[in-house]
Amino acid sequence: MSRRAAPFDLLWELYGDDEMAEVFSAEQTVEAWVRVEGALAGAQAELGVVPSDRAGAIERVCADPATVDLDALWGSARNVGYPILGLVRQLDAALPVELRGSVHFGATTQDIMDSGLALQLDRAMSLLEQRLRGLGDALGALVTEHAATVMPARTHGQQAVPTTLGAKLGVYLDEVGRHRRRLLAARDDVRRVSLFGAGGTSAALGPQAAHVRTLVADRLGLVDAVVPWHVARDSIVHLAGIVVGASTTAARLAREVTDLSRTEIGEIGESVGHHRGASSTMPQKANPITSESIIGFAVAARTALPGLSRAAEAGHERAAGEWQAEWVLLPAVFANASSALLLAADLASSLAVYPDRMRENLDADGGLVMGEHAMISLAPVLGREHAHDVVYEMALESRRRREPFASVLGAWLADQPALPAIDVTPGDRSVGDALLVSRAAVDGWTDTLTTDPRPWKDLA
Repeated sequence: MSRRAAPFDLLWELYGDDEMAEVFSAEQTVEAWVRVEGALAGAQAELGVVPSDRAGAIERVCADPATVDLDALWGSARNVGYPILGLVRQLDAALPVELRGSVHFGATTQDIMDSGLALQLDRAMSLLEQRLRGLGDALGALVTEHAATVMPARTHGQQAVPTTLGAKLGVYLDEVGRHRRRLLAARDDVRRVSLFGAGGTSAALGPQAAHVRTLVADRLGLVDAVVPWHVARDSIVHLAGIVVGASTTAARLAREVTDLSRTEIGEIGESVGHHRGASSTMPQKANPITSESIIGFAVAARTALPGLSRAAEAGHERAAGEWQAEWVLLPAVFANASSALLLAADLASSLAVYPDRMRENLDADGGLVMGEHAMISLAPVLGREHAHDVVYEMALESRRRREPFASVLGAWLADQPALPAIDVTPGDRSVGDALLVSRAAVDGWTDTLTTDPRPWKDLA
C-alpha cells in the first residue's frame, strides 16, 4: 500500500521552504532511523556485544538506500501503529541468513525514532540558522543605508516623534540576533541520542549499555545522554518556542511593511513587478503579498506550539497519544517558521523605501510630531509640567485652526521675549540617538556572527 495523499496546502505550494520540507520528508526520516540502526550495530560490535561480521553486514545494508521498501514499511506501520518493527524486519531480511538476528539489539522503537529526530533537528536548526542569518544580513544592510533617513515614529498608531528608518529596523535586527543566539544555545539540548530500552533502564542493552550509547552518539555526531527522555519533551517545547519566536519577529516585520505601505502612508513598500500582488477585479492594486504570506506562515507555526506543550504532559515511561501529536506538530513548526523567515529575508533585501514620502508625512499633522521637542526646549524656563500644558494648548489650537504648529508656536513666542526661539522643523537634529541605535544594532549583529562559541559543522 503506497503512502497516503496529503491535504493540499496552498500557502505551502506558493512559498514553502523546500529545503526544510526535505529535512522532514518521509525519505529523510527513514534514512535517519536507518542511520541509527547502523550506528547501534557498529557500536555494539566495538564492544563485542554483536559479532563484527554481523555488524558489518548490518551497516552495509543500512547504507544502501534500496534496502527499505517504503510502501511496504508504511503498510506494516499502519498495522503495528509504529514503523520500526517493519523497518527492522526489512533490514534483517536483507542480510544473509547466517548473519541475521542482531538488528536493533536491545533498543526500543522510540530509541530509534528519537535519535533519528535528533539528527533531523540538528539539520533543521542549521537551516533555520541560515534563514536567520539571511534576514539579519538583509536588515543590517537596510539599517546601515537608512541610519539617517528621517521618518515619523508611531506609538498607538499615531505619529509620536521623529526617528529614522535605520533606528526602527535596528530593533528588528537586534531581535534576529537574539533569536540566533537562543537557537545556537538550544542546539545541544535537543540533539541528544536516545538509547534506553523499553522502560528507560537500558536493561536489554546489557552491562555495557552506557558505553554503547556513548559510542552511538559519537558515530551519529549527537550529544550523549545518561538520563532517558522518552517522555521528557521539555527541550523540544523550548526549541519550538525559540523557532516560533523567530517567526513572530518575521511576522512583526511583515506587519510593519503592510502598515507603512498603506496608500495613506506610503513610506515603504514591497518590490514591484508585472502583476505582482495584482487584484482580479481592481487593476490598480499591488497587494503586499510577501508580507501577507509571512504572517500566514508565522500564525501557522505559532498555533502548533500549544499542541506541543500539551503533548509534553505525557506520563509514566512512555506517551499514550501525545507522542503522535508531536509527529505532526514539530515538523509544522519548523517548516512554517523557516518559510516565514525565508520570505522575510527576501522582503528586507528588496524593500522599496520612499524618503520623500517620509518627510512629507512628518508634516501630516501640521508638524505636531515636534511637540515633545518644543516642550523639552521650554522646560528649563517654564518647568516640565507647565511646558507640557503650554504645548498641549498649542496642539489643540493648531488642529482647530488647521494651522502649522510652527506658526502657532512662533506667534506665542513673539509674546514671550524672555524665551529663546525654537526651531520645530523636523530634521536630522531631532532624532535623538537614532544614529547610535542604528550603529549599535549593526555592530551587535556583526558581533553575534563572529563570537558564537559553538558553531556546528555545516554552519559556514
